[in-house]
Amino acid sequence: MRTKLEFDLATPQAPPKASVQAAMRLLETGFLFRYAEMGGAGNEAALLEVEFAAILKRKYCIAVNSGGSAIFLALKAAGVGPGDKVLLNAFTLAPVPGAIEHLNAEPVLVEIDERLTIDLDDLRAKAKDSGAKYLLLSHMRGHVADMMAVSALCAELDIKMIEDCAHTMGATWSGVQTGQFGIAGAFSSQSYKQFNTGEGGLIVTDDEDLAARAILMSGSYMLYAQHSAAPDEAVFARWKGHSANHSMRMSALTAAILRPQLPLIPARNARWRILHDRIAARLRNHQLIHLPVRPPEEDYTPTSLQFFMQGLSQPQIKAVIADSTAHGVPIKFFGGDAPEGFTSRAPHWEYLSPQNLPRSEAILSTLCDIRLPLGLSDAQADTLATVVLESLNEALP
Repeated sequence: MRTKLEFDLATPQAPPKASVQAAMRLLETGFLFRYAEMGGAGNEAALLEVEFAAILKRKYCIAVNSGGSAIFLALKAAGVGPGDKVLLNAFTLAPVPGAIEHLNAEPVLVEIDERLTIDLDDLRAKAKDSGAKYLLLSHMRGHVADMMAVSALCAELDIKMIEDCAHTMGATWSGVQTGQFGIAGAFSSQSYKQFNTGEGGLIVTDDEDLAARAILMSGSYMLYAQHSAAPDEAVFARWKGHSANHSMRMSALTAAILRPQLPLIPARNARWRILHDRIAARLRNHQLIHLPVRPPEEDYTPTSLQFFMQGLSQPQIKAVIADSTAHGVPIKFFGGDAPEGFTSRAPHWEYLSPQNLPRSEAILSTLCDIRLPLGLSDAQADTLATVVLESLNEALP
């Protein structure tokens, strides 16, 4: 009799009781907007920005309405404009090149390596060939590149790096948190990230001009003084007549739900790593499965698990996925002909000019992905691994 997982892997982690209580208190006041014409001191969003900046050890933080908005505003506030070329790794989610397209800038896709991180040789070549002065580095699915090498290359070539940290809140490389390497870091509080507010985003930076521009463009009107983790008035004076209002600010309600989750991040990440490593230990013993290498410098935060199904044809891989899904373990596949759900890759982004990425396409052609909800027990994690292994064995010739 075949094993079946009786747990919905799409189940997000519910906000804690403290988040519910904070939201209820705010709902009773009616002050759900983050700004107030008569004061605004102690607003939940302003408090969140101070607390989040402290966690990331950055001077400034801007709370916005989504991770995609955080990327867009960070890029624009860093100086990216129409026609500018922006480098980005080819393994990422659609909102990342989408943010570049939103700016009428030009994405330049860089190859990835077998660790699912940016290929440094191709980054150097594409930077020189394109003349791009911006890198949008996506720590896709929680895989962190050699950040010392990436940072050194950016410094050498005078490239401004913005980090997409949507999947790496709390992750480090050589002890340094993601979001501390680039001129800015963009984070997400969408439901399947390290914290859950449904939607939400945060930008961190030490650059006063970037911070002021992002605050103004996020939609602060002339109430920017209600931000606490922000530059002083003289910096805003340089930009407030030249910065469009894009209405991308975070609401006070979202911030109220998010703030009580900040202290929970270390424990959540520790649990995610236990789940990931427990399942990975089972899967990596199968002859058809290969897992990306995790170097000792990388302290990862795996909200999902990636593996390659090697030695199988596309029809066989799809048969494994169908069988696994039927037994309660849906597997996302990056090698499909068409995008599905949250899964896509460069050939699916038809609004971009075609780009030659043979190495990335070969790597992604067998890449699979499984979501790891925090509510999964150890026993259910074992069942998940068993379902995948049984489905693979069904596909063996």
